[in-house]
Amino acid sequence: MPADNYCPTAGWDQLRLRAGLLNRLRKFFEEQGFLEVETPLMSADVVVDRHLDPLSVLLPDDPRFPECGRRMWLQTSPEFGMKRLMASGGQAIYQVTRAFRAGESGELHNPEFTIVEWYRRDDSMQDGMQLLSDLAATLLGTRSALCVSYEAAFEEYVHINPHRCSMTDLRQVSKKHGLSLPDALSEDRDAWLNLLLTEKVEPQLGTDGATILFDYPASQAALATIRADDPPVAERFELYVRGVELANGYHELIDPDELQQRNRQANVARSADGKYSLPEQSQLLAAMRQGLPRCTGVALGWDRLVMLAVGASSISQVMTFPVDRA
Repeated sequence: MPADNYCPTAGWDQLRLRAGLLNRLRKFFEEQGFLEVETPLMSADVVVDRHLDPLSVLLPDDPRFPECGRRMWLQTSPEFGMKRLMASGGQAIYQVTRAFRAGESGELHNPEFTIVEWYRRDDSMQDGMQLLSDLAATLLGTRSALCVSYEAAFEEYVHINPHRCSMTDLRQVSKKHGLSLPDALSEDRDAWLNLLLTEKVEPQLGTDGATILFDYPASQAALATIRADDPPVAERFELYVRGVELANGYHELIDPDELQQRNRQANVARSADGKYSLPEQSQLLAAMRQGLPRCTGVALGWDRLVMLAVGASSISQVMTFPVDRA
């Protein structure tokens, strides 16, 4: 281990700026009438997603026998706990906390990171997009965000309609741009769309301010409501600044039966990917059966936002001890 590994990777100037931004974030939400809350980092429940891999811990019943106990999960986001609060009478809540995701390391990723998440009752997707735009303006000094549909972005930068194009179209346009997928993913429509999004669309977003991409394919709804357009679209939106994805928002799914079905489908996909299954039953499902109100929620990667605010090129430059120094 290098002798200087005990040192933080962020300098004191960066840490002071980070703290100042956090103060401004809290002031913003206070002025908007939000209540700051806390939910467990460790839970028996966890978001079931094909691409998010939570870390598990064993909670011993008796500390003398640390190998015996129940499996708990470190949260990939505070989503489940915060939605349980919304189902219990929450109106407008936000949280600044830690989240954990396995297999994520790099300039924009660390297995442990800071996340900001918020929910407001009765907000439409448009309300959620406006609030996100206002927050970006407050913290990054951007103008009102340019809102671009997923379809319009693909048509402008890839010259295909992502909702109606065929698999052949996706393969051909990817080949034209020198892009390919492993054989195991060659029949996965969303894998092709994500490849084109990552390589050809995202770098063009937010180059002159902030851009919010919205109305994702219904197959990429995650926990968002699906709107019955032709074709149907997910009421999901993401914020980009300088080609970097900062936040992901949903006009939230409130149907517990649909959530259970999506959990099952996600586990089938995880199994096909050679991954472990995640618990499909949860206390969120129970809360939703009692009634989750209409609301919009957003999760924002705080380290990425600070990185852009201070002009850094990696989140490690605005964190104290990333995973290789933890």
